[in-house]
Amino acid sequence: MSTSQTLGGATRCGRVIGPSLDKIIKNAAWRKHTYLVSSCKSVLDKLESLPDDFHDPSSIVTGLSATDADSILQPFLFSLDTNYSKVVEPALDCTFKLFSLSILRGEIQSSNQDSILFKLVNAVSKVGAIAEESIQLAVLRILLAAVRSPCVLIRGDCLLHVVKTCYNIYLGGLNGTTQICAKSVLAQMMLVIFTRSEEDTLDVSVKTIYVNELLNFSDKSVNEGSSVYFCQGFVNEVMAAGQGGSLPPPDVIKILLQNPETETVMTPDSPSFRGYEGDSVGGDMSKMRQDGFLLFKNLCKLSMRFSSQENNDDQIMVRGKTLSLELLKVIVDNGGPVWRTNDSFVNAVKQYLCLSLLKNSAVSIMSIFQLQCAIFMSLLSKLRSVLKAEIGIFFPMIVLRVLENVLNPSFLQKMTVLNLLDKMSQDPQLIVDIFVNYDCDVDSSNILERIVNGLLKTALGPPTGSATTLSPGQDSTFRNESVKCLVNVVKAMGNWMDQQLKVNEPVWPKGSQIYASMDSNASQIGEEGTISDCDSQPDTNPEAYDASMLEQRRAYKIELQKGISLFNRKPSKGIEFLISSKKIGSSPEEVASFLMKTAGLNGTVIGDYLGEREELPLKVMHAYVDSFNFEKKDFVEAIRFFLRGFRLPGEAQKIDRIMEKFAEHYWKCNPASFTSADTAYVLAYSVIMLNTDAHNNMVKDKMTKADFVRNNRGIDDGKDLPEEYLGSLYDRVVKDEIKMNSDTLAPQSKQVNGLNKLLGLDSILNLVSWMQPDEKPHGANGLLIRDIQEQFQAKSGKSESVYHTVTDVSILRFILEVSWGPMLAAFSVTLDQSDDRLATSLCLQGFRYAVHVTAVMGMQTQRDAFVTSMAKFTNLHCAADMKQKNVDAVKAIITIAIEDGNHLQGSWEHILTCLSRIEHLQLLGDVSPSDTRYIPTTKAEVDEKKALGFPHLKKRGALQNPSVMAVVRGGSYDSTSLVKTVPKLVTPDQIKSFIANLNLLDQIGNFELNHVYANSQRLNSEAIVAFVKALCKVSMSELQSPSDPRVFSLTKLVETAHYNMNRIRLVWSRIWNVLSDFFVSVGLSENLSVAIFVMDSLRQLSMKFLEREELANYHFQHDFLRPFVVVMQKSSSAEIRELIVRCVSQMVLSRVSNVQSGWKSVFTVFTTAAIDERKNIVLLAFETIEKIVRDHFHCITETEISVYADCIRCLITFTNSKFEGDIGFNTIEFLRFCASKLADGGLVWNEKLKNNNISALKEDSSDTPIVTDLDEQVSYWVPLLSGLSKQASDPRPAIRKRSIEVLFNILMDHGHLFTRPFWSGIFSSIILPVFNNIRSKTDMLFEESVDSPSSASLDTEETTWDAETSTFALQLLVDLLVNFFSSVRSQLSSVVSIIIGFIKSPVQGSTGSGISVLLRLADGLARSATKDEWEDIFLALKEAASLTFAGFMKVLRTMDDIEDIETISGQSVNKEDVDDDNLHIMSYVVSRTKKHIDVLSQIVEIVSDLYTKNQYSFSATHVDILADIFSCIASHAQQLNTDTVLRRKFKRACSVQNLTEPPLLNFENESNKSYMNFLQDMVTCNPNVSKELDLESRLVAECAKVVKIYLKCTGQQQEQQRKPLNWILPMESDRIEEATARTSLLVSSLEALCSLEAESLKRHVSSFFPLLVDLVRTEHCSPQVPYVLSNVLKSCIGPILT
Repeated sequence: MSTSQTLGGATRCGRVIGPSLDKIIKNAAWRKHTYLVSSCKSVLDKLESLPDDFHDPSSIVTGLSATDADSILQPFLFSLDTNYSKVVEPALDCTFKLFSLSILRGEIQSSNQDSILFKLVNAVSKVGAIAEESIQLAVLRILLAAVRSPCVLIRGDCLLHVVKTCYNIYLGGLNGTTQICAKSVLAQMMLVIFTRSEEDTLDVSVKTIYVNELLNFSDKSVNEGSSVYFCQGFVNEVMAAGQGGSLPPPDVIKILLQNPETETVMTPDSPSFRGYEGDSVGGDMSKMRQDGFLLFKNLCKLSMRFSSQENNDDQIMVRGKTLSLELLKVIVDNGGPVWRTNDSFVNAVKQYLCLSLLKNSAVSIMSIFQLQCAIFMSLLSKLRSVLKAEIGIFFPMIVLRVLENVLNPSFLQKMTVLNLLDKMSQDPQLIVDIFVNYDCDVDSSNILERIVNGLLKTALGPPTGSATTLSPGQDSTFRNESVKCLVNVVKAMGNWMDQQLKVNEPVWPKGSQIYASMDSNASQIGEEGTISDCDSQPDTNPEAYDASMLEQRRAYKIELQKGISLFNRKPSKGIEFLISSKKIGSSPEEVASFLMKTAGLNGTVIGDYLGEREELPLKVMHAYVDSFNFEKKDFVEAIRFFLRGFRLPGEAQKIDRIMEKFAEHYWKCNPASFTSADTAYVLAYSVIMLNTDAHNNMVKDKMTKADFVRNNRGIDDGKDLPEEYLGSLYDRVVKDEIKMNSDTLAPQSKQVNGLNKLLGLDSILNLVSWMQPDEKPHGANGLLIRDIQEQFQAKSGKSESVYHTVTDVSILRFILEVSWGPMLAAFSVTLDQSDDRLATSLCLQGFRYAVHVTAVMGMQTQRDAFVTSMAKFTNLHCAADMKQKNVDAVKAIITIAIEDGNHLQGSWEHILTCLSRIEHLQLLGDVSPSDTRYIPTTKAEVDEKKALGFPHLKKRGALQNPSVMAVVRGGSYDSTSLVKTVPKLVTPDQIKSFIANLNLLDQIGNFELNHVYANSQRLNSEAIVAFVKALCKVSMSELQSPSDPRVFSLTKLVETAHYNMNRIRLVWSRIWNVLSDFFVSVGLSENLSVAIFVMDSLRQLSMKFLEREELANYHFQHDFLRPFVVVMQKSSSAEIRELIVRCVSQMVLSRVSNVQSGWKSVFTVFTTAAIDERKNIVLLAFETIEKIVRDHFHCITETEISVYADCIRCLITFTNSKFEGDIGFNTIEFLRFCASKLADGGLVWNEKLKNNNISALKEDSSDTPIVTDLDEQVSYWVPLLSGLSKQASDPRPAIRKRSIEVLFNILMDHGHLFTRPFWSGIFSSIILPVFNNIRSKTDMLFEESVDSPSSASLDTEETTWDAETSTFALQLLVDLLVNFFSSVRSQLSSVVSIIIGFIKSPVQGSTGSGISVLLRLADGLARSATKDEWEDIFLALKEAASLTFAGFMKVLRTMDDIEDIETISGQSVNKEDVDDDNLHIMSYVVSRTKKHIDVLSQIVEIVSDLYTKNQYSFSATHVDILADIFSCIASHAQQLNTDTVLRRKFKRACSVQNLTEPPLLNFENESNKSYMNFLQDMVTCNPNVSKELDLESRLVAECAKVVKIYLKCTGQQQEQQRKPLNWILPMESDRIEEATARTSLLVSSLEALCSLEAESLKRHVSSFFPLLVDLVRTEHCSPQVPYVLSNVLKSCIGPILT
C-alpha cells in the first residue's frame, strides 16, 4: 500500500496515473505486451522527476509541459489498443479519473487527429466494441465524464463519434442494464451540451436526468428489476465525480473558447431544403453552439433512417430511430431561451426536426408515435410562435386524425393523443393561442374547434349499432379521458381569464369539507403541474391582437368557409355569395385567382364551373387559362400543369370549351410548336382521351401506341406530327397519369371529414393514414414529403403566418361559442349515462368550470344552459330515482353558488329552485303530514326523526299523503308544483326507495343550504339584486302551490334581507325595490296564513331597518315601508289590514325617534285605516295616531313639511269616518290641539325649514292654487287650516259647523302670528273655498240653462249650507276681517262679494241674514274703511242689483210662450183652461218674482241704511254709485209694474193657484220713494256733492216722473188728448186702487219740491208747473193730495209769480 501511494511522483496527475500504470504492469502479459510494460515503467520513472508546480497553458495535462503530457498518456493508448480486458479496465479507470478530476484539458476535434486527447477518446470509443459489460459501462462513464468536464471541449465529428459510440453500445448492449445506462448517458450528454450552448460557457450547472422518465416510451421490457436504480446511481456518480474538479486557469479557458474559424458543419442533403435560410453556421456562433447545432441535425437525420427492402433489420432500426427521437425530446424539453430564439436553431427545427416528424408520421410503431406526440407537445409549449405553419400541419396529422377516429382507433395511439391533449389543456395560454392563430386564421384549420368536437365524439363513444373494435373497457377509458380533457380545457380557459381579470386568488378556492369526497375522486386531474410561465410564453415578440380584430378575422373566415361550402354544392350561387359579401372581387380575373389559390374548393366542381357556357363562368375560364405561363413548356407537361388544380368535367361540351381555350393559350405562348391552335386543340383532346383510356379500370381494350398515332394523323394543318413525338407523348401519359394534385396521394378514405376537405387537409391526412401492410418502419415517399413542404413554404410566406398573442379576455367569448356546445353535450350525456363516480365527478367539475367562465364573460345563454343542465341532473324533481351522482350534482351547484355568485345573474333561479326542492324533500322526511308547514321544527326533532329512518313515512296514512305520492311518482324539472291529484296509491317498494334516497340527502345539511344565503352578503351590488329577484321568484312558486304552500324561500328571503341591510343606500334601494314588490304581491295573497307570515316578516325587517338613522331629505324609510301602504290599500282581508295597523303602530311607537321619511308611509297607512269598513281597525288606528300626536308631536314637525301635511290629512280623514261617535269631533279637537302646539312653540324652528319647498303642501292639483311665498315660520299652519277648510263642506251638519267654528277660532286666536302674504294665501286657498256653496246657491238664479222650474229643487242640505250655517260662517268671517283688517284689508272685496252672494242666494232667510252681516261689516269697518274700500262695497251692491235684473228677466222669458188671455175684472178663471206645464211655469215665475222683489227691497234698505249712517263721509263717487243703485232699481220696478201682459199672466196664475199676486205696485212705489228720499237728503244735507253731481235736477226729474205716473194712473193725460176740457169722467175701480196706492208717493214728491230753494224752483218751474196744473184738474182719491198741492202752489209757485 505504501508503494502504491508513492508511485507517480509528487505531481497531481502522477498520483492518479501512477497506481493505474502499476496495475497495468501487473495485469499485462509479459511476452505479448512487452512494449506496454516498458512504456509504463518509463512513464513512472519520468513522473518521479517532474515538479509539482509547473504551468503550461498549452499542455493537455494539468501541471505538465506539453511534451511531457503526450508521453505520459501514451501507455494508456497502448493499453486500450490491446483489447485485453485486464489491461483495458485499469486504463479506462484511470482515464475516467483524469477527465472527472479535470486533469485533462483542451479541445478535441477531428481536424486535429494528432492530438493525444483525440487519440485517447478515439481509443476509448473503440474499446466499447468489446462485448463485456464492465468495459462498456467504463466506456460510457469516461465519455460522459469527458463531455461533462469543464476543461475539455469535444467538438464536431469527434463529438458525433462519442455519441455514436454510446448509440452503438445501446443498440448492441449485452443486457438491459447496459442499454439503459447507454441511453441515460446519451440523455445526460444532451443536457450538458445544450446547457452549455445556452449559457455559452463550459462550467455550467447541469441537472441530472431521471432514468425512469427515459423509459416512458421504450425499453420497458429490458428493465431488469433494479436496472433503473443502478443506472440512476451510475449517472449520479459520474456527474458528482466531476463537481469537485478544479477549474482551468483563465488563459486555458481563453484558448478553449476562442472563436473558431468559419466552418461548414453541415450541408443540405436534399433539394427539399430549398427555400429555407442557409444551413451553414457562421463564425458569429460560439463553438459550443456550433456543436449543439451539429448534434441536433445529425440526431434528426438518425431519426429519419428507414429500413430498405434489401436490409430489412427492422428491430435495430426501430430502436435506433426511437433512441434518436428520445434524445431529440430531451433536447427540446430542456431547450432554453437561446435555443428558442436563435435563428439557426429555429431553422434547424423547421428543416430537420419537422421533417423527421413528417417522415415518421407514417410509421405505425407505438413508441415512435408516442415520441412524436411528446416532441410535438414540447414544440407547442416552446416554439409555437415560430412554427405556426408547421404546427398547423402537424395538428391534423398527429392529433386530429387519431382523435376523430371513433369506430376503429388504436387504443394506445388514442390514449397517447388524449394524454397529449390533457397536457395541452394545462397551459391556458396555449389553448388561447391555438384558437387565435388557427381558428381565426383564414388559411388554417379550426384546430381548437375540431379538438373539442373530437373529444365530444370520443366522450359519446361509437354510435349505436355501429361496428367497432373497441372493448367495453377501452371505450369507457376513452370516454373518461376525453371528458377529463374537456374539463381541463374549460378549466384552462377559466385560469387564463382569472389571470387576466384578477378575479380572485386562488382561482379555484377549496370548497367546504362536504365536497372533499367529490374532489378527491377527480384529484388526478390536477396531479401534473402546469407548464411554467417561461415555457408557456414564447420569448419572441409576436404581434399582439385585440379582440375586435380577431372577431373580424373570425367572422371573415366563417363567411368565407360558408361561401366555399356553398360553391362546392352550387358553384354559381357560391360565387355570387362571395362577390356580394365582398370576399372576392367581381372581375373574372379575381374570381379565377380565387379558384386557383383557395384551399378547400372541390376540384370537380371547379371543372364543372369553368365548363359552363354562361357569361361570367366563361370569362372566368378564359381568365383562369390566361393566368398560366406555358412558354417553353412541353405539351404534356403543360396539360399536366394546367389540370393539377381541377378535374375536367364529364360532359364533352364542357371539356371541349376548356381544352379549346387551353390550346389557344398554349399556341399563343409557343407559336413555333404547331402550325396553328387547331393542332394544339385536337392533340390536347386526344391526350385527354388517352389518359382516360389508359388509367380507367373500366376500359378493357386499351389504346395502343399505334392506335394513338393513327388517331392523330393529319391534325397539323393536314400534315402529320412526328411519329416519335406522338410516341413520346403516349409513353409519358401511359406511365404517369395526368390528374389533380390531391389525386397523386393514396386513395382517400370512404369517410372524408368535410372540414378537412374544406381546408385542404386531405393530402396530409391521406399521408398519415397510409400504412405499410406489414407495419415495417418505411417512411413516407418523397413525393408526399415534397408536397407538404411546399405547403410549409406557402404558408410561411403569407401575412397570416405571423404569430399573434391576445391578452384581451373577451376573446374567450369566441372560444366559448365554438366549444360550449360540445362540452355541454359531453358532460350531460356522460353524467346521465354513467354511474361511475370518477366520470360523474369529472363532469360536475366541468360544469363548475364552464359556469365560471361563461358567467364571468357574461354569456347568459351558455351560462344558463350549463346551470339548467346541472339543476336537472340533481334529479330533485324525481327523488325516487335519485343516486349518489345526483347528490354530487347538488353539492356542485352549492359550490357554484358560493364561488361564482357574483356572475350568475338569471341562473340564480335554477340554483335556488334546487335548494327549495331539497328543503321540500327534507320536510317530507322530517315533518309528519299533519304538522304545520309554516312552523319550522327544531334541529333536535329533525335529527331524531332521521335516526328513526323516517318512520312516519312508513305509516299507512303517509302513503296517502298527496305530497309524498307526488314526489315518489316524480315529475318534470320545469313543473311548478309537485303536488298533483294521483289516481292510486304508490307501492310500499316505491316508498322504501324514496326513503333510501332521502337518506342520501343527509350528506347535505342545513349548514350547507344556509351558507348559500349567508354568503349573499359577499355578493357585489349587481349580483345581490339578481339573487334577490331569483329568490323572490322561487318563493312565489312555493307560495302559489294550491295545496302545499311552503315558506322556506320566504324565510330565506327575510334572512337575506337581514344579511344585506348594511349595504350602501344605493344598493339597498335596488334590493328593496325587488323585495317591496314581492312583499306586496304576497301580502295580497288569498292564503291568509301566507299573507300574515309575510307581513310579520316585513315587520321584523322594518324594525331592524328603523334602527338605522336617516339623514334629512332622504326617502329610504318611506320606500322601505311602502309595502305596508300598498297592501293596506289593496288588501280585501280585514285580518291583514288589522295586522298592518298593529305592526305599524308597534314599529312607530318603538322607533319613534328614528322615524324620518317613514312618517309619510305611516300616516298613509293610518289614513287608509281611517276609511276602513271595519270599526275596530278605525279605532285601533285612531288610538295610535292620537298617541303619536299627543306624545310625539315634535317628531313630526322636526321632519319635512310634507310629513306634517300627511299627519293633518290623516286626521282630516278620520273626521270623515262613516262610524258615528266621537272620532270626528275628537279629530277636530286634535287639529285645535295641533294649532296650540304650533302657537306655543311645539314647532322647532331650524335652518332646514328655510329650504323646504312649500309647494309640497298641495294636496290636490285641482284645488285652488295654494300660497307659494310663505314665511318658513308659518308654513306648518297651511295643512291644518286647509284640512279644516275642506271639512266645512262635510255633509254632516254637526261636523261641518264644528269645523267652521274651529277653523275661525284658530285664525282668531293665532292670526297675530301670520304675515300679510300668508293671510292673503289663507283667504285665497282656505277661507274663500269654504263659501263656495253660498256662491253656488246664488249662481242658481243666473244659470242660462234654467229652462224649467225643476232646477229650483236643487237646494238640498247635503250639497249646500242652510241659512243658519251660512249666517254663522259669514259672521265669523266678518269678525275675522274686522279683527285683522289691517292685515287682510285686500280681502275686503272678496268678503263683500261673498256677502252679496249670500244675499242673492235662494235660501230662505238668507237675505235678512246677509243684510245683518253686511251691516255688521259696515259697522266694524266704520272707522277703518277707506274711500276706495267703500267704493268697492257700493259697486258690489250695484253689480249685484244688475245681475239680479238680468237673471230675473231670463226667468220671465220662460212665460213668453204662454197665451195671454184677458179676463173681465171679477171673472174667475177655470183651472182646466190652463195647461199643466204652463201652470207650473207660471207658478214658478210668480214665486221667483216675489223673491226677486224681496232681494231688491233688501238692497234698497241696505243702501239706505249705509247712507243714513255715513252720509257725511261719502264722496261724490260714492253718492253717484248709490244714486245709480236707487235709480236702476226704481226703473226696474217701474218696468215690471207697467208690463200689463205680465201682470195679467200673474193674475191668471194666482187666481188658478189661489196665490197672492207679487206686489209689483208696492215695490215700484217703495223703490221710487227710496230714490227720491235719497236725492232729497243729499240736496238738503250735502249741497256740495249735490251741486257736483247735479242731484237737484235728478230730484226734480224723479218728482216729475212720479207725478206723471200718478196722472197716468188717474187717466188725466189721456183724457186731455181725447176729450174737451169740460168733460170729466169718473175713474174705474182699478185705477182708484192704484191711485190710492200711489198717493203717498205723490205726496212725498210734492213735499220734495217744496223743500227746494226758491232759486232752484225758479230754474225748474217750467218743467213741473204743467204737471201741477194737471194735478189740479185731476180727481183725487185722498184729500191729502189737494192739501199738499195747495201748499206747493202757495209756497213755491206764488213767490215766483209775484
